[in-house]
Amino acid sequence: MLTACGNKQNNTMSTTITPNPQNALRAQQFLKDAQTYFLATVDGDQPHVRPFGTAEIFEGRLYIQTGKSKNVYKQLKANPKAEICAYKDGKWIRIECELIPDERVSAKKDMLDKNESLRSMYNENDDNTIVLYLQNATATISSFTSDPETFTF
Repeated sequence: MLTACGNKQNNTMSTTITPNPQNALRAQQFLKDAQTYFLATVDGDQPHVRPFGTAEIFEGRLYIQTGKSKNVYKQLKANPKAEICAYKDGKWIRIECELIPDERVSAKKDMLDKNESLRSMYNENDDNTIVLYLQNATATISSFTSDPETFTF
């Protein structure tokens, strides 16, 4: 659901996407089925793309995980806008979003409990682990054989 919000003082409009847990789950399932997805960020005017694998639902939101010491996190702190892309069985998903850090131990613990292989590198109580949720996300699933499907979460 898109909601337009007007500001009468400076005559600007902003758009906020209301969270939709069912659509977040749909996007997560595509990413899980693909196993590897690619996260694009920018550093100044230079795009950077790297493979990721974590995609979990916590409190109705889609989350990913990384380390604060990594360049990807530094880039997202400077500019939270990102795109995610994955391909599976002749279809691909592109997700435009903002990635918002969540410092809560409960969110980090949930991610690590669902991805035990990360426990050798990360701990919910360390100063490096960070989880980020997708905000204002628009996903499009495309293929060469059918019309694109777009949904928000």
